[in-house]
Amino acid sequence: MARFSCFQAFVFSACVLFAAPVLAAQDACSSQLYRGTAPAIKTEALAAQTHPICFSEIAVLYSGVSRTPLWSAEHLTPARIERARSLPRLRSNAFHEEPRVPEEERSELSDYRRSGFDRGHMAPNGDMSTPEAQEESFSLANMIPQDPCNNEVLWEGIESAVRDIALSGDDVFVVTGPAFLGAELQSLKGRVLVPTHIYKAVYVPSRNAAAAYFAPNDDSQNWETLSIAELETRVGVDVFPQLDAKVRQHAMNLPAPTPHFGCRLQTSEASQQHSSQGR
Repeated sequence: MARFSCFQAFVFSACVLFAAPVLAAQDACSSQLYRGTAPAIKTEALAAQTHPICFSEIAVLYSGVSRTPLWSAEHLTPARIERARSLPRLRSNAFHEEPRVPEEERSELSDYRRSGFDRGHMAPNGDMSTPEAQEESFSLANMIPQDPCNNEVLWEGIESAVRDIALSGDDVFVVTGPAFLGAELQSLKGRVLVPTHIYKAVYVPSRNAAAAYFAPNDDSQNWETLSIAELETRVGVDVFPQLDAKVRQHAMNLPAPTPHFGCRLQTSEASQQHSSQGR
């Protein structure tokens, strides 16, 4: 597996304020963003070769550098989650390449094959309330290379916990994305960067409260709660630019992840490779 140099990793650290491409003009995407405002990227290099992509129930900023999303945003409501729960689950062969990304910057299904990593949703299929939205969520523009036991256990539990917030009667704005930290980064076939960490930030307007789950992209099942301000410091993305300083500095109490499954490596994209690595 290829590794990226310290310099290439450094470009993903927070430095100087750069605004993300504005998605507010696109109505479908605007509805997924708190006050119609996209997350703000804080480093020039991270903002390079980015492509805003508007799906029916997800707003995405895709990076042609990492060949992953930098963030995927959703607006969850009780009605949306109830509709999502009524839909049958899509088959695993629904994954597809994203034609709206330039071919030379596009991640491909072959990048993930026998890589040791799952194709991990940032905005999950379980949040999608129509068959069209479900299908869109399987675009590789919404995927990162994710440790299978993180994807299938801890992250599934975090996704479920966030849906439970919405089902309790609250609207929830959610921004999910990767973090690329440290001196070296792994890559899939020298093309798709492997995140070191993953975050899921939530803002509940009725409580005027926000926080983020933050976890290493490994099988440890470790996670922590960060304030929005601390998340920005760590990953270089201001996920909710419209929040005031007090809300940004204080982390709301997040429900503990509620995993429903164990790690089923035999069903993951990475099964044989992962087993051969002894992980």
